[in-house]
Amino acid sequence: MPSANASRRSQEKPREIMDAAEDYAKERYGVSSMIQSQEKPDRVLVRISDLTVQKAGEVVWVRARVHTSRAKGKQCFLVLRQQQFNVQALVAVGDHASKQMVKFAANINKESIVDVEGVVRKVNQKIGSCTQQDVELHVQKIYVISSAEPRLPLQLDDAVRPEVEGEEEGRATVNQDTRLDNRVIDLRTSTSQAIFRLQSGICHLFRETLTNKGFVEIQTPKIISAASEGGANVFTVSYFKNNAYLAQSPQLYKQMCICADFEKVFCIGPVFRAEDSNTHRHLTEFVGLDIEMAFNYHYHEVVEEIADTLVQIFKGLQKRFQTEIQTVNKQFPCEPFKFLEPTLRLEYCEALAMLREAGIEMGDEEDLSTPNEKLLGRLVKEKKQSNSYDMFMRGEEILSGAQRIHDPQLVTERALHHGIDLEKIKAYIDSFRFGAPPHAGGGIGLERVTMLFLGLHNVRQTSMFPRDPKRLTP
Repeated sequence: MPSANASRRSQEKPREIMDAAEDYAKERYGVSSMIQSQEKPDRVLVRISDLTVQKAGEVVWVRARVHTSRAKGKQCFLVLRQQQFNVQALVAVGDHASKQMVKFAANINKESIVDVEGVVRKVNQKIGSCTQQDVELHVQKIYVISSAEPRLPLQLDDAVRPEVEGEEEGRATVNQDTRLDNRVIDLRTSTSQAIFRLQSGICHLFRETLTNKGFVEIQTPKIISAASEGGANVFTVSYFKNNAYLAQSPQLYKQMCICADFEKVFCIGPVFRAEDSNTHRHLTEFVGLDIEMAFNYHYHEVVEEIADTLVQIFKGLQKRFQTEIQTVNKQFPCEPFKFLEPTLRLEYCEALAMLREAGIEMGDEEDLSTPNEKLLGRLVKEKKQSNSYDMFMRGEEILSGAQRIHDPQLVTERALHHGIDLEKIKAYIDSFRFGAPPHAGGGIGLERVTMLFLGLHNVRQTSMFPRDPKRLTP
């Protein structure tokens, strides 16, 4: 006589077969084989940002990440995310979806990449948690293209939660080291996506503005024979049987290009500083936006050109990147960046007078400290320029520049004064021996400009993979 367990198993088996037979949607979901470029299906993938009420009733294919999933009875709600845009999707038992398909969708790991076919439906009530608030996607097919591991090192919802909200409501937030240790996940957040799209916009506007002004973009060496700015803050690297250095700035080569009659040049590239500074605004590697130009009679011609370039960048950001600015502001609220056109210029003696009036004692030749920079910024409420010239945003320095020495004898004297081996910069000095126009320039830190424009508090937030004295990975 068969046991009770054997009898139960014999009853379950037909039920399993029956359930399998009932899965009329089994071809409409599953895990796809790895894409190895073996075929090109006749399928157009639509961007989530394009899913609007104008597409209501259309059947579309979308590739996106599963941001969240929530099963409820015979249906499952998914939020599908594509960069900074997301849309709600519904998998519900019906003509196109079986119970097994709903269960499959509910069990897809967060951050997995899926291909979804669905009908765009207009919703009666706006979906406040999604960027596409007026529509949702009714899923007919869903296939996993790349599955994420079930346990994520950080939750994206925690990573975009404002710190104030976390403190007041006791909800989880993500600290900076955890973000940077898992940077690829952190960069997927809507805030990070917005920061680096705006930063890309700064580079584009810098290049666009200067090209329109007649500047020529140049590329300069980053491995050089002598420290470009002197001093000990330079990285030494092995260069075959000799030592070389990572460029602290492209200044020497910018100047050589001016001597070569390019007249106005700019470059965008990495800058290296071996400074053991663990502050909110210092990095050992950052992106420099550098300008150099010949002038006729006064270096103020260059100052005015640089100041106008910054104004054009700020105007372009406000015009073209409002969505990104507002996205960042949701997590990191701050006052909108304000600037004057033309830029306010303040002579150094005027700046000293303002600081002294505010109770700060400073010598006539003393450099501005960071607290005094910020105080001056608050007093002025904008950027300033002094002789030589520095430029400031929200009271913090973003550019330092000067008129350059274009006399070979004086260049030689200054190099000897700083203990620089003349043989190592012979080509640089020689470039002034055959006629050199008066010129000036400066360098701007891309990450610092991004940080201050958005009112953020740490330059590591605006460096995609930051390098500082304590961080060399990822």
